[in-house]
Amino acid sequence: MQNEYYPFVNLPLPYKYDALEPYIDTKTMMLHHDRHLQTYIDNLNAILRTHPWLQRLSLEQLIQNASSLPYDTQNILRNNAGGVYNHRFYFDGLQPSAGQQPVGALAAAINRDFGSIEQFKKDFQAEAQSVFGSGYAWLVGTCDKLYIITTPNQNSPIEAGLCPILTVDVWEHAYYLKHYNLRADYIIDWFHVVNWEQAEQNYQSCIKPCHRN
Repeated sequence: MQNEYYPFVNLPLPYKYDALEPYIDTKTMMLHHDRHLQTYIDNLNAILRTHPWLQRLSLEQLIQNASSLPYDTQNILRNNAGGVYNHRFYFDGLQPSAGQQPVGALAAAINRDFGSIEQFKKDFQAEAQSVFGSGYAWLVGTCDKLYIITTPNQNSPIEAGLCPILTVDVWEHAYYLKHYNLRADYIIDWFHVVNWEQAEQNYQSCIKPCHRN
C-alpha cells in the first residue's frame, strides 16, 4: 500500500469502476471510492494539518496509537484514519476475475480452522450479517490460527494488534444501490470478486514474523 504518510491522497483503484460487474455495480464503486473514501482522506488531512506532531506517523501507526492520543483526538482520528485504511484494504482485496478460490497456505489454514472453504464462507457470511448498523467483517490471522471478527463503524483490527487478511465493508453505501437492504445478497456477490491472491499475500505477511529465528 502506497502513500502511508501525510498528506494522504486518494489512490486510484487497481481496476476499472465497472470491472466488478455484475456483482458490484459501477456507480457504487465510483461513489464509494471517489466520494466516501475521499471524504475520509480530506478529513484525515485536515486533522493532521492542525496536529503537526502526528504527521510523522504512518497510517497504521495513527490507528495503532489512537487510544493513547488526547481524548478529544481519539475518536475523530480513529474514524478517519480507519476510514482510509479500511477502505483501501477493502478495495485492494477485490478483483475482476470472478469465481476464484483461496490458494496456497491460506487455503490450507482455512481448511484447518474452519473445516472447509464452504464452511468458512458460511461462517463469514453469518458474522458479516450480524454487524448491527455499519462496520466490517474481517478474516484475521495469528501465527497458529485464523479468526473471523467484526468491527463497528471504521474501527480497524490493527488497533487491537490483529493482522487482517480479508474484509468486507457492510456499510449500506457499499451495496445499497444494487442490493437495497439485502445485505446477504451483497455478501454472496462479494465472494465472487474476492482477490484470493491478495489475501494469500496478506496471510503470508501475517505469519512471516512467526518464522523468524
